[in-house]
Amino acid sequence: MQRLGQLWPVSGYTLGGGGIGQVWGKTDREEAVLTVQEAVDAGVTLLDLAPLYGRGEAEAVIGEAFAGQLPDGLRVTSKCLLGSDSADTMVEKLERSIHRSLEALRTQHIDLFFLHSQIVEDDYQFPAPLNETQSQWSVTLSLFNDVVKPAFENFKRQGLINAWGITGTGHPTAIARVLQSDDPPAAVQLITNLLDSPGSLQRYPEPARPRALIEIARDRGVGVMGIRAVQAGALCAALDRELPASHPEQIDYQRAAPFRALCESWSQDPAVIAHRYARSLIGVDTVVLGVKNRSELHAVLQDDQPLTRDQIAELDALELR
Repeated sequence: MQRLGQLWPVSGYTLGGGGIGQVWGKTDREEAVLTVQEAVDAGVTLLDLAPLYGRGEAEAVIGEAFAGQLPDGLRVTSKCLLGSDSADTMVEKLERSIHRSLEALRTQHIDLFFLHSQIVEDDYQFPAPLNETQSQWSVTLSLFNDVVKPAFENFKRQGLINAWGITGTGHPTAIARVLQSDDPPAAVQLITNLLDSPGSLQRYPEPARPRALIEIARDRGVGVMGIRAVQAGALCAALDRELPASHPEQIDYQRAAPFRALCESWSQDPAVIAHRYARSLIGVDTVVLGVKNRSELHAVLQDDQPLTRDQIAELDALELR
């Protein structure tokens, strides 16, 4: 294990809520609970959750799996999606979200609480038609600094959360400014895959620059949680859901054909290699798994060593970024 920024030691893999919340294909409550329990038994020390994962299902799974008694050393995250609103409204939404998550998790506090919104510079406009709704799902830098950060610090003083972070999928320039500020977040979630692709999370036309952001976070002592290691299925042997040809994940899946061919020549599962690649990136403290059942969990955990330099070189030589 290594330390998550300046927080605490964390396992190489974090169990994400997307799979157990049925975002990435079908599962059921019983299988999700068993998957969580087996992940923890196998040494996973962090569960990454959010109300948006299955409309609360992921957090409810954790509540059922441990009945409010988390094993020693196990920590949980949660998140809240905000828009750019009045200060009172934003703080109220944050507090309400925390209490709902605590109720679902059956716990007294959240170890690490993330802003789930895209952070943008004050005058930034997304391309049409996204600009018509961006105030509903993005937060300007001014509001982040003047409203969200003080609220997070207040929740820490109240004992509701122990630390706070950001989801670094907003505009790269804004994310860089947050990371380089005098009081940066304790952790950031950043795209970590061999395509350098946020897929459908990317709403801006400019390059995503995830590796540059990882380097900034590392230099600032900010913990990095790698997300989208398999790019929502695009780096798996097959997509587990129907998507139109124009969908970003479908486009990435087609783009990754040489990657799958290389994995086949190695007699390796592409999803396993994609996860191992993500874990091999310098500056990434833990990689979030999107598995939805025990079979997918076992496939990753049974061979979780970082790739060799030669393997990384072969993958990078595909020039898929």
